[in-house]
Amino acid sequence: AAQLYSEFKKFFPENAVEYFVSYYDYYQPEAYVPRTDTFIEKESSINEQIDRMRHSATRSLLERDDVIIVASVSCIYGIGSVETYTAMTFQMQIGDRLDQRALLADLVAQQYKRQDINFVRGSFRVRGDTIEIFPAHLEDRAWRISLFGDEIEAITEFDPLTGQRTGELKSVKIYANSHYVTPRPTLNQAIKSIKEELKHRLVELERAGRLLEAQRLEQRTRFDLEMLEATGSCAGIENYSRYLTGRQPGDPPPTLFEYIPDNALVFIDESHVTVPQIGGMYRGDFRRKATLAEYGFRLPSCMDNRPLRFEEWDAMRPLSVAVSATPGGWEMEQSGGVF
Repeated sequence: AAQLYSEFKKFFPENAVEYFVSYYDYYQPEAYVPRTDTFIEKESSINEQIDRMRHSATRSLLERDDVIIVASVSCIYGIGSVETYTAMTFQMQIGDRLDQRALLADLVAQQYKRQDINFVRGSFRVRGDTIEIFPAHLEDRAWRISLFGDEIEAITEFDPLTGQRTGELKSVKIYANSHYVTPRPTLNQAIKSIKEELKHRLVELERAGRLLEAQRLEQRTRFDLEMLEATGSCAGIENYSRYLTGRQPGDPPPTLFEYIPDNALVFIDESHVTVPQIGGMYRGDFRRKATLAEYGFRLPSCMDNRPLRFEEWDAMRPLSVAVSATPGGWEMEQSGGVF
């Protein structure tokens, strides 16, 4: 994928060529092994560069038409819904009037962190009437918002490492620092729904005499709810994605495919390998999450935080071209044996 991305950048220098692959350098999913009574905590290491490129990819899809995305099979895993992600976006331009405290609150709601000293991607800092923002999708540029009273006097682009000014801007659009960002009204409704599911699940477990599982589930879920109420996020927030995205049980999760337009063209490279991977990812994920839910480590709704099923992907994909020297059964069936 990295080689394709590099080549497309050279072939299409004027287009938005983006890269969307798994951002984990290391990932050990949460799991439970009943046979040995072993719980494996989730461990992961996120690659900041790839996370930035994923943000750049979704931003380009929402703002431009000339976009080429090089993606891995991980694009069938859920990210935040495009509706919520777009709703949390706001724009500023020179001459706008705004309250500095309200702007800082908006940035915190978008999961930007205040870092007055260690100014890194996904953070902001305040210096008097100046607010500096390091957007989630940029690598070596940040924005300085200069206020005169409550009016935006200037918007400057600068190098966050050297502080050197690189340009003057008339307006900027700020996207969230996480694809799982959620507006407060939606978050409040999600918390209410999680509490209702927890209540029903605890009754089920207690009736079945599974008191250890009930105690475990209540303790873990209530801690997550406290974090959601206080900060708008929690560890493993993706396990509550059904409520945060407003989906119904069993609905397909929001993925990159909801960001791409209907007239897009998808090339499935090495399709004889890629297509079976798409079908296999859901089954493995479901078995692991079903065990977590059964033994009280997660609510049953965690199973809706999943990759797309093959049938869902097949129905959702736009016009597609399968590229393979040795096409498999699906490719032969779709093409009628003609290629």
